[in-house]
Amino acid sequence: MKLKVAIVQYDANEPDIAFNTDVAVGYIKEAKSNGADIVLFPECFLSAYCIPDICEELYPIEEIKDNPEFIDWCNRAVTENEEHVLKIRELAKELNVGVVITAFTKGEKYPQNSEFVIDRNGEIILKYSKVHTCDFDWERYLESGQEFKVCEFDGVKIGVMICYDREYPESARELMLQGAEIIFNPNSCGGMEPRLKELSVRAMENMVGVAMANPPAEGMGRSCAFSPMVWGENGEVLDNTMIVAEEYYEGIVYAEFDMDKIRDYREREDLGKFRKPKAYKNWGSNRN
Repeated sequence: MKLKVAIVQYDANEPDIAFNTDVAVGYIKEAKSNGADIVLFPECFLSAYCIPDICEELYPIEEIKDNPEFIDWCNRAVTENEEHVLKIRELAKELNVGVVITAFTKGEKYPQNSEFVIDRNGEIILKYSKVHTCDFDWERYLESGQEFKVCEFDGVKIGVMICYDREYPESARELMLQGAEIIFNPNSCGGMEPRLKELSVRAMENMVGVAMANPPAEGMGRSCAFSPMVWGENGEVLDNTMIVAEEYYEGIVYAEFDMDKIRDYREREDLGKFRKPKAYKNWGSNRN
């Protein structure tokens, strides 16, 4: 079987959730018309990956938590049954297509940076909140997620992470250990050349397919997909790059994962199969 992923490269840079939802609807319809099984959006697509001005100064949370601008931003975080999320869910059901949509969602006290995996019936089969929030910057005001998760879509085990999670090999490895076959990575950042190498390595070392969606801009864009397959049956070296968009390109790129070939490869090859966890003494520590 094959899984065709539509990877959306678009900059939803204004916090107008109604407008961003309409843009998402247009891309989902286009992707479906081109035979996509599931549509992947960049990070915080519905909400826009932006913050109130007061957050840019990085004041301690106690100094800004009662600021009206900050409170309004927190209140605009969505839930899985918020009207714009419901609109995406209803469209997924109507078109019989999967969607990975992203937004700031409501946490216990403050927003989380989240993604919803929606199945062909419009049901949310996984909600994930970014574990590795960028605490060196304004994402310190977000609540971090506490776990990585895997779900099943069309018989394929899907793992998810968000942007900065990619910088930590533990993220993809945890998903691999949970059985992930494909990892989706919504993204919103620049400096993409070394990050593409990271994603290629994450695919290789965990024997998973990887798809990443990023907004277009100078130094950004480069939405991509990588296969886990880096060697052929006779040991010949394979290029695992499936697609890489240009940095300024706006639209959809497609990646089709051949799950039969990927599963044969995972059965044949040995990456990750002979781990020695007892030797990883500092795996759970915060040592730099």
